[in-house]
Amino acid sequence: MNIVGTRTLGSALADKVARFGGRRFLVAEDEQGAGRAWTWAELDRDVNRAANFLLSRGLRHGAAFNLHLGNCPEFLIFWLAAARTGTVMVPTNPTSTADEMRYILQHSEARLSVTEPRYAAACHAVASDCPALGGVVECRSRVSLLAGMSDVAPDVRVTSSDEVSMQYTSGTTSKPKGVLLTHANYLYGGEVMAKAMRVGPDDRHLIVLPLFHAGAQLHAFLPMLLAGGRVALMERFSASRFVDQAIRHKATLAALFAAPIRMLLAQPRTERDGATPLRAVSYAQNVTPGQFAEWHERFRAPLMQIWGMTETMSLPLMQPLDLPRKPMAMGMPVLGYECRVVDESGREVPPGAIGELIVRGEPGVSLMKGYFKNPEATAQTLRDGWLWSGDQAWMDEEGYFFFVDRKKDMIKRAGENVSASEVEETLKAHPAVFDAAVVGIPDPVRDQAIKAYVILKPEATGTKADELIAWCRSRLSAFKVPEVVEFLETFPRTSVGKVQKHLF
Repeated sequence: MNIVGTRTLGSALADKVARFGGRRFLVAEDEQGAGRAWTWAELDRDVNRAANFLLSRGLRHGAAFNLHLGNCPEFLIFWLAAARTGTVMVPTNPTSTADEMRYILQHSEARLSVTEPRYAAACHAVASDCPALGGVVECRSRVSLLAGMSDVAPDVRVTSSDEVSMQYTSGTTSKPKGVLLTHANYLYGGEVMAKAMRVGPDDRHLIVLPLFHAGAQLHAFLPMLLAGGRVALMERFSASRFVDQAIRHKATLAALFAAPIRMLLAQPRTERDGATPLRAVSYAQNVTPGQFAEWHERFRAPLMQIWGMTETMSLPLMQPLDLPRKPMAMGMPVLGYECRVVDESGREVPPGAIGELIVRGEPGVSLMKGYFKNPEATAQTLRDGWLWSGDQAWMDEEGYFFFVDRKKDMIKRAGENVSASEVEETLKAHPAVFDAAVVGIPDPVRDQAIKAYVILKPEATGTKADELIAWCRSRLSAFKVPEVVEFLETFPRTSVGKVQKHLF
């Protein structure tokens, strides 16, 4: 037995309702600042109504349904309704194109799509192409969709090993894969996060990341569910409103990625920047040491870097709150995980050497159950109890792990391996550069040449490519210096800020 026991997401909710039923749990705020609020008991009532709605549409234990919603309370309600019915939610990016929705709805065999009017067009456009899909329903309001549904929990047996979610990976280099996650996966990951951040009933998490992504579900919502804390759900991240939202909702915790951190640092300074009650902010993906220092000087909310994948669900690496900060480190292994850096044959490499990061865990508990309808990819990723991440990393003498690059982002140049991330970090250290993305382009002599895409800061529009190349030349080995620099105003990104390099 492990930390999950026999619990499910449904039983976790029932426990909090029994103990804190009349206490406010959820506040949801839209872009206009209008809010709605739920106590634990009120949320439980709506979850039961949504569960009975799913059953009324013919969904039974193990059936998949699509959640095509923005950051709204209905997302949480239907997710927890899946937990009560033994069904499997398939969350999708509400800005997905019709082609993207066609692939996911067909591949997942979703029986129903739950969406909202402003995002519904893509679902309706492809509904006739999806044989398993029994309909597309729109959440125009809680009253209209769930009207008449019983608020008594349905009598469905659900176990911790049952699947409750199928999360499609970002797909930056290939078609997304459906990651199967169980109740145990969510509970294990939520417990790890809650304990690492010392979450208690007095905490309130400001959720600004997209709920359809595993990050917001795991980093933000689940610790509050498990610890009996509170949630302030924002419709989307806004760099100009984040500080005021944190103050207004008395948020003690938040979760971000590197891109939103840089956006916040780009905002004009105000005297309120350091006035939030935030005691910790988790984040993934590197910021520069300069940005790390500026954040703490300005916002005074300790940053806690983490590393995980949809396939790990939990976060095997986190920056310990009580140890000295290493700004570029992903952290150290958390309780319950073992992490190693290995070579191509699986042999552990010494500290300082670069290799692939692998994670030891239990499929269906601390690692994903597998990829839906893709046994080959599952076998390639999960090998003898170890998850092969595809991330290149190294470990220092103290056991901190550092990200180098995705294996697929290593550029092969005249026999040398070049980390795109290393070149990007060098460019981002230039005072005129706001962001940078580096790729390999075909070269008939050297296999690949290096091209940099750069977004300049607004005040630095006169900066030339030659200046940036010279900057790199003075800081990098010659074979790592980009030959070409192209200036852009924006980068194509996934929902969590990862640059989609295949779209350049």
